[in-house]
Amino acid sequence: MDNTSENNLGPPTAQVVNFDEALLDACSSEQRADLLAEAAMLAQAFAPEGEAEHLLTMAKVLSSGGRDDEMGRNHARRLAAALRHLARRGIA
Repeated sequence: MDNTSENNLGPPTAQVVNFDEALLDACSSEQRADLLAEAAMLAQAFAPEGEAEHLLTMAKVLSSGGRDDEMGRNHARRLAAALRHLARRGIA
């Protein structure tokens, strides 16, 4: 039974969510700032030209499990999100 007209509700709508931004938004403001600072340092060291392509490549490596033993999976995913954030903003 479709009761949308009875409730004056329209059809359900879809919302596109940027996973990277949602992941960063779920962090505390201090953790988010630390992640963005770490991402910026990586960008300066390994992508000094600030090319988004290099940042996205680093993020892909981190997201796919390419990290050292000192970095946990959760941190790597958050750092990858921060790198993609910087790439979208054109900040390096």
